Amino acid sequence: VQLVESGGDSVQAGGSLRLSCQASENRDKYACMGWFRQSPGKGREGDARISSDGSTKYGDFVDGRFMISVDKAKNFVYLQMNNLKPEDTAMYYCAATGGPCSWLGTDYAFRGQGTQVTVS
Repeated sequence: VQLVESGGDSVQAGGSLRLSCQASENRDKYACMGWFRQSPGKGREGDARISSDGSTKYGDFVDGRFMISVDKAKNFVYLQMNNLKPEDTAMYYCAATGGPCSWLGTDYAFRGQGTQVTVS
């Protein structure tokens, strides 16, 4: 199983980015997929997750600014990020699990290499 992220970039505060995650297998094989961030000096934090029934949850710090979505036909999971803040600067990872959704990154058996987002 491979997950490949893309879409990270350097943007100014208030800007938007859309992160993409391409899975090597059909999305339906995973019970849950999520986006996590990690920045220097901080642990991994969960931004968004989407379960196989389409229900979504977001980290409190997202505050309505992000949206996770799935394109099942193309095996893509997206994270639309709006009104970006400097504190959103981090490496963003796509993750997948055959188990139930959680905010613990260690519960996700599969993870990509990450894509860097820098907000100034």
